[in-house]
Amino acid sequence: MDSLLIFIDIFIFVILSVTVGYLLFFSLFSLKKRGVNSVISTKKAKFIILIPAYKEDGVILDSVNSVLSQEYPKDKMDVVVISDKMSAQTNAQLSKLQIKLLIIDPEKSSKGYAMNYAIENVEERDYNLVVVLDADNVVDNNFLSNLNKAFNRGSLAIQAHRVAKNINSDMAVLDAISEEINNSIFRKGHVNAGLSSALIGSGMAIEYNWFRANSGKLISAGEDKELEIMLLRDHIFIDYLDHVLVYDHKIEKEGAFYNQRRRWLAAQFWSLYAGLRHIPQAILRGNIDYIDKIFQWTMLPRVIIIGLTLIMTVVTSIFSWELCLKWWILLFFLFLTFALALPDYLVTKQSAKAIKRLPVIFVLMVFNFFRLRGAAKNFIHTQK
Repeated sequence: MDSLLIFIDIFIFVILSVTVGYLLFFSLFSLKKRGVNSVISTKKAKFIILIPAYKEDGVILDSVNSVLSQEYPKDKMDVVVISDKMSAQTNAQLSKLQIKLLIIDPEKSSKGYAMNYAIENVEERDYNLVVVLDADNVVDNNFLSNLNKAFNRGSLAIQAHRVAKNINSDMAVLDAISEEINNSIFRKGHVNAGLSSALIGSGMAIEYNWFRANSGKLISAGEDKELEIMLLRDHIFIDYLDHVLVYDHKIEKEGAFYNQRRRWLAAQFWSLYAGLRHIPQAILRGNIDYIDKIFQWTMLPRVIIIGLTLIMTVVTSIFSWELCLKWWILLFFLFLTFALALPDYLVTKQSAKAIKRLPVIFVLMVFNFFRLRGAAKNFIHTQK
């Protein structure tokens, strides 16, 4: 029995050590300063901005108005709102704005369906970039200008820096912390290390012809992960613009967090399963970006990593000091990783208070593992 327990201890430790080592590596790379290209681009790309909106009556107008306020030539941008089950009053308000309004009512709603419907039903075809925003996103008035600079430098797929526009509850703070840590490790850190950024699902821009050719292939609720895997298979580098902000509404209640993470977790496992079959080809072609992405998706969620490491540290400390030392060292490096990845503006008393909710979040995430069936392909709307 003692040998079995030692084996289990070592097995779990090795898995978590590899994960923590990976996260720490890219967290350190995120500290590297990346220069901002200040060259003025005279060539203006033409944008089509897609805003899928499912029951988003309360936030859609702010989002659209922020895009229409861009300091960018109006003849070089078309804003398309795909209204799914929004009220007639909201649709009437939208129809008065300088946008293209598409009203849909599919049997099975999804963001992928909405985006593809827009691409197929907008008559113009002379766009250079597709921009995808969520209906609750707000952007600065130089958002498109910055995307244009990156495109003119050769970037065909771009992820902007999504930040919280609300930090008014413990859950919103935790959501903001989680996203900023992911921004540091999986976006800024990766790009600084020469690897592709992860996509988020909004605040992203992709070359139009490629997007048009591939948007019809989106079949899951994790459309951003599907886009990632298709881009990386085609050896298209995903750039990250840390200085270009997209303000995103963070969830405020535990129920919304539970549903959101359930959808994300299911999409991750579905994408991992779908992507594994292309690993041999990626290895033969030396597609490091693709291999790295698949490895990312094998990792447990960060809150599970924290919870499991803490549990093993406490348990081994109680029963065996010989076994616990390595766990205390691992716990130190895990906290160091997240401390390096967390931006200064989120190091506050409010954040310290919100972190006390992590045990509840850990339990919710554990429950999510038992409710993944069907979640990858079913649209689970996150209430704002």
